[in-house]
Amino acid sequence: MKIAVASEQGQVAEHFGHCEAFEVFDSANGQITAVETLANPGHRPGFLPNFLADRGVQVIISGGMGRGAIDIFNDRNIEVIVGAGGAARAAAESYLAGSLVSTGSVCHQHREDCGE
Repeated sequence: MKIAVASEQGQVAEHFGHCEAFEVFDSANGQITAVETLANPGHRPGFLPNFLADRGVQVIISGGMGRGAIDIFNDRNIEVIVGAGGAARAAAESYLAGSLVSTGSVCHQHREDCGE
C-alpha cells in the first residue's frame, strides 16, 4: 500500500495543495518498507489528486483539503484522511496501526489555517 502525506519540513502540512512535498510511504504487513519524497509540482485545480493517483497512492493524509480535491480522490478510490498533524512518518504509522481517523476538515477557502 502507498500512503502519501502532504508535508512541510517533515511535518503534516496544514493545507494539502500548498505543501512543499509529499512523503510517500510504501508499506507491507502494517510496516513502512520504503519512503520517497516528491516535491509538490504546483497547486492547480484538479492536478495534484491525479498526480498522486497516477503514482499508485491509495491513501492521502493532510491537515486540511478542499472539497474539489477530496472529490477527485474519492473518484479515484483513494482514501482521504484530513485533520492530521505531527510528524509525517508518525501519521503514516498511526494510519497503519488503525489509530488515525479523519476529522473531515474541509477547506472552504484558500487560507493558511484551513487545516484547523
